[in-house]
Amino acid sequence: QDVVELEEIQAQREASARNYLEQATLRNEELQERHKALSAQLEEARQEGGVSPALVAELDRYRMMEGTVDATGPGIVITIDDRQQDNRYVGSLSIEYLRRIINTLKFAGAEAISVNGQRIVASTSIVLSGTSTILVNQVPITRSEGIPYEILAIGNQDELLSYFNNLEAPILKQLGMSVTALRKTVQIPSFKGIAPIKEGEI
Repeated sequence: QDVVELEEIQAQREASARNYLEQATLRNEELQERHKALSAQLEEARQEGGVSPALVAELDRYRMMEGTVDATGPGIVITIDDRQQDNRYVGSLSIEYLRRIINTLKFAGAEAISVNGQRIVASTSIVLSGTSTILVNQVPITRSEGIPYEILAIGNQDELLSYFNNLEAPILKQLGMSVTALRKTVQIPSFKGIAPIKEGEI
């Protein structure tokens, strides 16, 4: 019975994830179209000698959501430590788990997300290079010292914490990882573009 329930829960999660990704794709297209329209309105207003503060504020908001500008605001800081311990087994954070965490934060309403300093945008790729190096935006994020993973998210702190603590943290902790999630005012850098892939990197 437990196996059946687990399979049903997994199927529901996968269906929810597919539905969310479809909605996210449509929303990203809408954001791009809205950004273009706002930029055109702003340029027209500048030429006419008057710029609406509300228009500028709305354009700034869309730029933040697209990742083209730095973002600062209330949010959460998640740290995940998957380093091996002498006295116990610790599972590694896979790219599948990392992708799922990001999708959960987006579903919780995150307006901006970064992983080890790399801004997450619609074009972001998360892949594995070799056996253990994770690339985000084709940039290695695997750290040799300190806490291996730091994920920042801006948005409603209660919602972000609730979704992460209830949906993702328990699984990571069951694998032996050390996990923290704290409310903070965070600064997230803008998207710097995709780094070129060096020969032999993948």
